[in-house]
Amino acid sequence: MEELFGSGWLVWAIVLALGVPLLLVVLTEVLGWLTRRGSAAAKPVRLLRNWVVPVAALFGLLVFAVQSPADQVWARVVATVLGFLVILLVLSALNVALFANAKPGSWRERIPSIFVDLGRLGLTVVGLAILFSWVWNADVGGLIAALGVTSIVIGLALQNAVGGIISGLLLLFEQPFKLGDWLDAAGVRGRVVEVNWRAVHIDTGAGVQIVPNSSLAGASFTNLSLPTELHRAGTTVQFSTDDPPHEVIELLIEVAGTLPMRMTGEAPSARYLGAAKYEVDVPVQGPATADAAVSLLLAWLWYAARRRGLSLDGDASDPIAEPDRLDEALAQVAPAFRLSADDRARLAPSCRLERYGTGEIVQQPDRVPDVMRVVVDGRLRLAVVTDRGAIESGLADVGDSVGQTVLTREPSFVRATAAEVTTVLVMPLAVIDEIVHANPAVARDIGQAIETRRRAAADAVASAGIVRGTLDRR
Repeated sequence: MEELFGSGWLVWAIVLALGVPLLLVVLTEVLGWLTRRGSAAAKPVRLLRNWVVPVAALFGLLVFAVQSPADQVWARVVATVLGFLVILLVLSALNVALFANAKPGSWRERIPSIFVDLGRLGLTVVGLAILFSWVWNADVGGLIAALGVTSIVIGLALQNAVGGIISGLLLLFEQPFKLGDWLDAAGVRGRVVEVNWRAVHIDTGAGVQIVPNSSLAGASFTNLSLPTELHRAGTTVQFSTDDPPHEVIELLIEVAGTLPMRMTGEAPSARYLGAAKYEVDVPVQGPATADAAVSLLLAWLWYAARRRGLSLDGDASDPIAEPDRLDEALAQVAPAFRLSADDRARLAPSCRLERYGTGEIVQQPDRVPDVMRVVVDGRLRLAVVTDRGAIESGLADVGDSVGQTVLTREPSFVRATAAEVTTVLVMPLAVIDEIVHANPAVARDIGQAIETRRRAAADAVASAGIVRGTLDRR
């Protein structure tokens, strides 16, 4: 019996027969547990269970159980396969340990994948060189020397191209910007839509500009998305030298303050540059909305300047400021206000027409209006402003009016914005008083319109689940 167990083949046969199945069972349980948790370590464990352990058992069977000579070809082939699998296992384990659980913003998370691939390739080459030297007694020193000389020759021949690639790789490693950031680089301004080892793709709005990484690495550029909390969209406008600068600055700040892109809690600014030129800055959330904010600002300035009688770009002409247009508007609203032809002629000098661009605020809430505005073209969107935002309560179409509380001297309870390009007839308080004094029935109609709109606003607020008891008494 002792002679039987003393022989090497029987000991190794028992070890392989019992140890390998037990090890496979343990690895299967561990693999199932890691898979259920979604762990990245499941990949190297699966490689160990499915390939490394079976091939190692085969190698042990050949070398120890069968007692094959060390120079036997099949033993060396299996040893080579086992060594290659061990190299893969080590690389997979290193990848899990270093990069699988990298924290956001750390160097392990920022490192480009091409660096990881190059490092994996280098370790694989070194491991294979050691493996062939150990298993096959190969002389890899001459091969390494030849590869080194060849690499130097190729590097000198392609130094410009390789230099650009290296610059790009270093830029990717530093990561001074990311996808979605806005850059101003090499005369190109736009949003980064793709970054690779050779170039950065920037969407300028008129197409995608390809900027080589070597150009970015060798020059300075501006990341407009940093800091991400605040960005100022600015433009320069010109008025007439006859326009008072303080009135123009007040207009610019007022219009810029109503832009929907403006960052909440931040005020716009404007300053006079001389020669009828003005600079206005609007705080917005990032450069993505800067162009849209400037475009909308210029559009709204066109309407606002003509309502104020100011000359944007030196032009104060207003297409709706024609007497015939005003007479037509008064004739249009005459039935609702019970105006005769003589009444219209008498009230016309005190009234005027105003035009608003899409989205402009026509009436602010919580303010006592000093005029009543009647829609003669277009329509207005009405909304109740609460702490949870604006709640739409209806529309004011042609013939409807806003600012009816001018008659009762109460604050307005809705905000009116132009749903499209809208023209309104402006009737000051003195005109409304004169109309009501001449025809008291108009006052009753206005009162009914106020109550109807108040009920609509209260219903809209109630539908949104907001309790606002003060609305009914305003």
